[in-house]
Amino acid sequence: MENKKSGYRTKEYNQPVKRYCQTLDLKDDPELIEKYKKYHSKEYAWPEIAEGIREVGILEMEIYLLGTRLFMIVETPLSFEWDTAMAKLNTLPRQQEWEDFVSVFQASLPGATSAEKWQLMDRIFEL
Repeated sequence: MENKKSGYRTKEYNQPVKRYCQTLDLKDDPELIEKYKKYHSKEYAWPEIAEGIREVGILEMEIYLLGTRLFMIVETPLSFEWDTAMAKLNTLPRQQEWEDFVSVFQASLPGATSAEKWQLMDRIFEL
């Protein structure tokens, strides 16, 4: 079984990929955090959102949680252009509705897009 102590298997692709890392804070409310986790589970996640993520060219997306801090890993083909993809994502069905829905849990401004809420991170170490 995969978990934080045993590790998480990564996907394999038939092409080179690149990775983007982002962070976002949740509101410091254990009840809201549990609901946020629930709405990101396979059972409760909105299928249109996953479809839109794939439609803009994202191969894999994972979100990790520690306390109130979220960390997202996004893997894409080398040809992927972040700004173009995020602009397209914002126009897809139910995307802004989803962003408004999850903003209740997030320490972000109401009406913000995904690209406005999730902050891209700088890589400071590589082995």
